Order: sequence, then C-alpha cells, then structure tokens
Amino acid sequence: MTLSLVDPTTAPSTRRNADGDVRGSDYAALSRRVRQAGLFEPTPGFYIGLSTVLLGLFVAGWTAFALLGDSWYQLLVAAGLAIVGAQIAFLGHDIAHRQVFRSRRAAERAGALGSLLIGLTYGWWQDKHTRHHANPNHLDHDPDVGLGVIAWTPEQAEAHRGLGRFLVRWQAYLFFPLLLLEGIHLHISSARAVITDRGIPHRRLEGFFLAVYALVHVGLPFLVLSPLKAVLFVVVLQGVFGLYLGCSFAPNHKGMPLLQPGEKLDYLRRQVLTARNVYGGRWLDVLFGGLNFQIEHHLFPSVPRARLRQLRPIVKEYCAERGVAYHETGLIASYREALTHLHHVGEQLRVGVKASEGAPAA
Repeated sequence: MTLSLVDPTTAPSTRRNADGDVRGSDYAALSRRVRQAGLFEPTPGFYIGLSTVLLGLFVAGWTAFALLGDSWYQLLVAAGLAIVGAQIAFLGHDIAHRQVFRSRRAAERAGALGSLLIGLTYGWWQDKHTRHHANPNHLDHDPDVGLGVIAWTPEQAEAHRGLGRFLVRWQAYLFFPLLLLEGIHLHISSARAVITDRGIPHRRLEGFFLAVYALVHVGLPFLVLSPLKAVLFVVVLQGVFGLYLGCSFAPNHKGMPLLQPGEKLDYLRRQVLTARNVYGGRWLDVLFGGLNFQIEHHLFPSVPRARLRQLRPIVKEYCAERGVAYHETGLIASYREALTHLHHVGEQLRVGVKASEGAPAA
C-alpha cells in the first residue's frame, strides 16, 4: 500500500501526524502563521513554466543525440541529459508532495511518467520517501539511514563484513565516488519493486515505462554509437545522474542528530533538529530543486517550492522564539559536516586495522 506524501496541515480533519502523534501547540501555532501568509496557495504558473522548460530540454537533448551521430561529443549530451533527468526527478518529488496537483489520482498519474523519463518507479519511491518524512534520521523507521553500503552509526559499521567493511572504513573518502553508482542502484531498486510489489499503483504501466526507458537510454546508444562510445555514454549518463542527485540529498540530513530506537520528539522538533538548510542565492534553489530549504520542506511538504524562500524567515524566527535549534550553513560546509560524521563512524574500523598491523607476530 502506498502512503500519501500530502502535508497533513492541508487536511483540516487530520489531527495526528504520520507517526500517529497528536500535533502539539508549537507546530499548530507555526502552521497558522504559514497559512495566514498564504504560503500554502498553489503556484500553477511556476510549475507550468518549469515543466515546459524541462520537457523542452529533454527533447533538445535527444534531438542533439540524433543529429550528432557517432561522435565523442555525445558524452556531453549524456551529461546534459543526466542533469535534466535529475531536475525532472525534483519535479517528481514536488508532484509526490501534492505541490503541483492536490488530487492524489492526478499526482500518481503524473508521477508515473517519471518511470518513462528517468527510469524510477514513482510508487516505490513515494512509499520510501513517506517513511523518511514521518521519521527523519530515526534509526528504527527512516529507510535512508538503515543498514546499507554507508554506515551511519558505529554499530552499523561493525555489522559490515568483507568488502563492505573496507568501504565503511574509508567511506568519507569514497562517498562521492560511490554516488556515481547511485543512479544504477535506483534503477535496479525501481525494477525490483515493479516486479515484486503488487501494491504499487499503476504497476503494469510503470513496468512498461521502465522497459521503454531502458530501450531508449541503454539500447539506443548501442544502435547509434560505436560499442566503446555507447558504453561511455551510458556510464556518463547514469554516473552524472546519480552524482547530481546524491550531492543534492547529502546536505539535507547527513551528519545531523540521529534519533535512537524508542526515542520520540514532537513533530516540530523531530523535523527541525534532524535537518539542515543550505543558504545561498536563487541559483542554489534551482540547482537543488528547493531541497536546500530542507527544514521548511520537512515541516510543510505541500508548500510549493517557489514559496520556500518566503517560508524560511517565518520558520527561523519561530524556532528562535521557541528555543529550537535551527541549523543552516553554506554548501561546502554542509558537505564538510556530512563527511566529518562519516569519517568519525568509520574511525573504529581504521583504528582496528592499524592495531592489527602493529601487533607483534606470534
């Protein structure tokens, strides 16, 4: 069953958050301020313009591919298509949060098109992302900090074996190179979900779209390009796509406080204390698809992306009034904080290796 990513504050009958807790007065008071400022109002003009530009760039990219033929310049086309694909993913993210369409059915139908354009299953991602929003950085409930290639806690680090243990040991140094594989990982996870999860809405349609995506983005290069150029085209396309998405997601929560099993906070503090904003000009809003306003987005996920910059001072001022730590930093500093945390988690494994290497032979 797919959960809804709609902001509960837009549903008057909803009095509990996604975790089942009654919303406290702190969040309710902030929500009233946001509503009075008119920031929940939709921005159809923004999304019509954005969709038109992205669709135009997508078509332009594949037109350039057709015109260039068997050329090394196709690698630049691949990089460009990857960037456009990541921007389409950001748009799909907004659709999932009902920023574009208030109707769930319309959002699901529009989101399913993402399977055709970027090869990701909307239904699978929506369920995963909803669980993240309900309990960000919670070790029991947030799938984004579960046991995986990257270890977020010393306990997770110790659970790794073999190659995984080596990767965790040096994960701060390997983090960005590993992001080059993130696109492939997302495609594989999407395909697996379509095959195994019968609860995904429009499952058969999304499966068909995934197959078309693979034929175009993998098969077509081998029909037009020499084998070497075709391989490199696919590598660049998927590598840049994964790296771009990963670099956009990394500053959001990595290196921020992790909630331990059984630990609970009220909704306001759960969302604010575990998130990090990245400040910068409007160019950063475009580059990150609005995810640089991570605190505001987590508090009010249905507020349209174009209004998040207006929302920020309201939330920041309110947090100061309530004594809730509101963390924002520059782009480079955000990466430094995330990598410092990863380096610290892997430290115990590095120390163990050094100790064993320095031990006298028996």
